[in-house]
Amino acid sequence: MHTRRFGALAALTAAVVALGVAEAVAIVTGATTSPLVSVGGVVIDNVPAAVKDFAVQVFYTYDKLALSVGTIALLAAFAVVVGVLAAKREIIGYAGIGLFAAIGIAAALSRHAAPWYAFVPTLVGALAGAAVLRWLFARETGYNATPEERRAFLRAAGYTLAGAAVLGFASRWWSTRRGVEADRAAINLPPVPPDTAVSPLPSEADAGLPDLAPFVTPNKDFYLIDTALVVPQLTSEDWQLRIHGRVEKEITISYKELLQRPMIERYATLACVSNEVGGGLIGNAKWQGVRVADLIREARPKAGADQVVSRSSDGFTAGTPTAVLLDGRDAMLAIAMNGEPLPVEHGFPVRMVVPGLYGYVSATKWLVELELTSFADFDAYWIKRGWAAQGPIKTESRIDTPRDGGKPKAGDVMIAGVAWAQHRGISKVEVRVDDGEWQTATLLPVPSIDTWRQWTLKWRATPGRHRLTVRATDNGGQTQTDAVAPPDPDGATGWHSIEVDVP
Repeated sequence: MHTRRFGALAALTAAVVALGVAEAVAIVTGATTSPLVSVGGVVIDNVPAAVKDFAVQVFYTYDKLALSVGTIALLAAFAVVVGVLAAKREIIGYAGIGLFAAIGIAAALSRHAAPWYAFVPTLVGALAGAAVLRWLFARETGYNATPEERRAFLRAAGYTLAGAAVLGFASRWWSTRRGVEADRAAINLPPVPPDTAVSPLPSEADAGLPDLAPFVTPNKDFYLIDTALVVPQLTSEDWQLRIHGRVEKEITISYKELLQRPMIERYATLACVSNEVGGGLIGNAKWQGVRVADLIREARPKAGADQVVSRSSDGFTAGTPTAVLLDGRDAMLAIAMNGEPLPVEHGFPVRMVVPGLYGYVSATKWLVELELTSFADFDAYWIKRGWAAQGPIKTESRIDTPRDGGKPKAGDVMIAGVAWAQHRGISKVEVRVDDGEWQTATLLPVPSIDTWRQWTLKWRATPGRHRLTVRATDNGGQTQTDAVAPPDPDGATGWHSIEVDVP
């Protein structure tokens, strides 16, 4: 009979070995076949929408990292409990590993487009974990162990645990980066004809103030929200797009063929529906790609095909109104972002960009399918979870400077921020100090109605605590509502306000 402390350590070590070996095997079978990723994906797909919203609010763009850490912590706790029980009956330890294997295999095989061998990492990891558990239990001689035997056991368990952890982390890092970055770096973007390229931005489009979001968001700062626990790794050679469903002509396009099609280049602002009033889940970039409308018309939609379902390589779906994609806006299959091939985390090789719609109904990354269907026949990923089927972006504005809680000096203070109403455009921004009159801000020029717009207002600040509030009006004459609403189900509303203390 073994001591409970040593049983717990043996089981914990075996669990780490199982995960580490599974991650190493997943280098060959694919990152999405690892048990941690598979189980995490099942959790993401099935957890209630309210829990997901909470995770985004609490952990922001680190929500999936938090899920991974939490999953590992739960597994560790499970292993410790199993180890304590196995100290008296060793068979319980193997039963616990078997349960781990069953859950991991079931999750791996249930994932979208899972290969038949998706169970292999979990199975090999579980066998390795069982072998290590047996080895450690054989080394630990129970209550009668001498101090030297116990020290030897602790060294063996410690070295094994540390080695397995390093193996797991290194394997995860490698399996999510192999080949794709090199493939992306080798892409030569096709030229954009002068008549469909963007003109150079005028210098006055960006006020260049400290803390004010730049007109063009650098790729490294662009917000990241998606449902993929690991970033899909799809090479340009493997990529192809299938257009099917309610169409007269099915189309399949390779990446090479896509790059040979007429290119457009546009500035467009993307926004996440989870963005709170005044939040940062929004960014503006220069995109290059192929018009979606040209491809849809080529496929010739049948009557009743009022929805285009874009599908990611990891199974995520977004449903976009067909009419929106054909109404003349610059919706595109984007291949480049700010002058370089799409970053892998932003959808390389190809993603959707649709000005005027929240990302959950339009901005599919790692795009591999466009299916013509109807809203009556299919609910996309977030619609099944209670979000609105239609997701037009609302007229919103934000104060970037001064910062909330800031202490600007008395005298002239520049208040500045951004406002957006993609595909309608911003015609006016007003700022109110405390309960005073609304003051009209200066609007900086923009290249199109599909981008956000910087605004500025000089304020003669006086000592004391002040509340600054902003609202915007779009080109259709619709002024941003002051009614406060959460992001669920179709985007947050309300006026953004901050408070400052002027010494």
